Amino acid sequence: MESSAARNFPGQALPAAYLTSGSSSFTDFLQATAPELLPANRDVPDGIVEAPHGTTIVALTFRGGVLLAGDRRATMGNLIAQRDMDKLYVTDAYSAVGVAGTAGIALEMVRLYAIELEHYEKLEGVPLSLDGKANKLATMLRGNLQGAMAGLAVVPLFVGFDTAADDPERAGRIISYDITGGRYGESGGFHAVGSGSPFAKAALKKRHDPDADVDSAVRNAIEALYDAADDDTATGGPDVSRRIYPTVVTITGAEGAVRLSEQQAAEIAEQVVQGRSENPGG
Repeated sequence: MESSAARNFPGQALPAAYLTSGSSSFTDFLQATAPELLPANRDVPDGIVEAPHGTTIVALTFRGGVLLAGDRRATMGNLIAQRDMDKLYVTDAYSAVGVAGTAGIALEMVRLYAIELEHYEKLEGVPLSLDGKANKLATMLRGNLQGAMAGLAVVPLFVGFDTAADDPERAGRIISYDITGGRYGESGGFHAVGSGSPFAKAALKKRHDPDADVDSAVRNAIEALYDAADDDTATGGPDVSRRIYPTVVTITGAEGAVRLSEQQAAEIAEQVVQGRSENPGG
């Protein structure tokens, strides 16, 4: 079968970089062969840049795993830029990333991050450790600092299942970041980022149960996003008329990272909406 590299260079010898063993980092490979493709090397315009922003992401642990959930709205100033944006990305078999902040750069960064993890595993024969995955994302964030200072900040929320943990029922991990690449483990078992995060975290502070099963944890996450949308105009709540509902990814030792189907998410979200019509305060 013809390789993608051969298709890109028909009738020519492959560049030496393709045939030289080196770092297991795909980012290092790009830096050496095509540095202009790296997000950190883009030209950033002067002043503050207006671009669509993703809003609220929540994460929480449960017995045997961890989950990530996000609303679907992207805003630009006081306008709704997109109603059905997907802000959650499964980055390998046991990790996922949710993004708030500048939508376009966030998408580009997470795609590169997923390739970075895959590239490492192919070359080394083993996946990165959970700490290694978290540190790799921190390094990529530091590369975007110039863009963040121009208003193009990306704020990811990383979740993963630590396959090396002694207790698999407590192996779900949540790691948050600041725009400089600083990483912080969330020992409380829940966290949220984005404009609606204060309201989502307040809801999770009351609802989160580390011993909950996965179904209860998903319900709690969607309840928290509903509370965020109730008080934050940039966060989109369940849109029953357009059938736009939050997205959810669960990660367990047995099944790995699994995205809930639209039907599953719709059923739970509609239950939440029905419950709030009877008791608006939840």
